Amino acid sequence: MDTRKQLSKILGDSLSEDTLTWVENKSDLIIKSKSAKELYLSYSLIAGKIDPAKKPRIQGINQELKEYLIAQNADLLQIARIYLLIRVLESDIAYFSTKVANLIQVSDTGELETFLKFLILLPNAGDYKQVGVEALRTNIGIIFDAIALNNPYPSKYFNDQQWNQMYLKAAFMQRNLGEIVDVEKRANGDLARIISDYAHERWAASRDIDPMFWRPVTRFLEGNLLQDMDHLFKSKDRMENLAAALCCYYSQQPEAIKLLDKYPHLKEEVANKAVTWENLKK
Repeated sequence: MDTRKQLSKILGDSLSEDTLTWVENKSDLIIKSKSAKELYLSYSLIAGKIDPAKKPRIQGINQELKEYLIAQNADLLQIARIYLLIRVLESDIAYFSTKVANLIQVSDTGELETFLKFLILLPNAGDYKQVGVEALRTNIGIIFDAIALNNPYPSKYFNDQQWNQMYLKAAFMQRNLGEIVDVEKRANGDLARIISDYAHERWAASRDIDPMFWRPVTRFLEGNLLQDMDHLFKSKDRMENLAAALCCYYSQQPEAIKLLDKYPHLKEEVANKAVTWENLKK
């Protein structure tokens, strides 16, 4: 889809004519001057022109983009900033790609949050993978959330090691694991093993574990992980019982199904979709 035109329509429907002209003129200036300094300055100065509290009119555009902007709670300021970046990149991606990647070095928290949340919309989005990976090192919640939650970028571009790092840090930071995109799709054996090891450490210290943490182990239920499911079934915490039931039901492993059969009431709840990963904690 032509993202730039779609975002341009939103801005045209939502901004005053003077503000829209300012955004377009700044974009033209950056493109003409090929100035990284002008790019960084304009990306920041937009905040003085657009009130993020004003709701964008997201209508008459591609449904997929509309759903993504709504899921990310995109405001007008964020949309304008991403539009600016897309316009500049489309003018000369070979020249501006590294300049855009360097935004992470010069942006404040709000500017960086926008950049990370909407990386997937940029031309040649994969060029910015290292920027996304670097963001995982932060202890600033909104920056980590921008790349890790409700964001398809990690699923599409991170390798298993990077994905696992993100998932585990999300758990350590007590983020909402249900907001990570494509958990089942990116599940892998190394992550399942690490989850089991971490759980044993927590249990040994008599500490709780978010039941959602178990979601990636579904396809790997054997050995220690199967014993972990037995532990969850025997827990006094109903959420842990249900997490085990979900893992076993969808595992398609005979031994896991056999274990689940010991708890028919839980199996029935999962089979009837009364309980899913999406509503587990609701």
